[in-house]
Amino acid sequence: MAVNNNKQLETLLKFEQGKEEQAANNLRSAENDYQQNLIRLQSVSDYRLEYMSRLNERSVLGLDSVTYNHYHAFISKLDYASEQVKIAMQQAKALVAQNKSLWLKQRQKVQAVEMLADKRALALEKIANKKEQSMFDEIATQQFLRRKSQN
Repeated sequence: MAVNNNKQLETLLKFEQGKEEQAANNLRSAENDYQQNLIRLQSVSDYRLEYMSRLNERSVLGLDSVTYNHYHAFISKLDYASEQVKIAMQQAKALVAQNKSLWLKQRQKVQAVEMLADKRALALEKIANKKEQSMFDEIATQQFLRRKSQN
């Protein structure tokens, strides 16, 4: 029965560790998505700044209304793209928080099963030690009785 319980604990531990690894992978993926969105936002912001700089340079030299409208429309598109990336970042940040929470809960489950397995192993070790001590006591008693009967 003790062996069966140990196998069950080992199986449960492996199962929970697998779930923990999956939760950790999900967390890494969500963090990666968030970082990618940060990079996208920075790229859009840099490109907008560059485009604004070009508009400024062109306006110093003289700019017709069609070209100005073209620049303005494109800058508006960059602003819209920036807002979309910010929304994606908020969603990614929320997903990171959710996945972190799930990973922490799963980590606690693994630690609980590990603690239970450790307690079980300690209890089995104590039982084995008691049996071994009992066996040594029995041998010592038999040796004592033999010596006593020989005298």
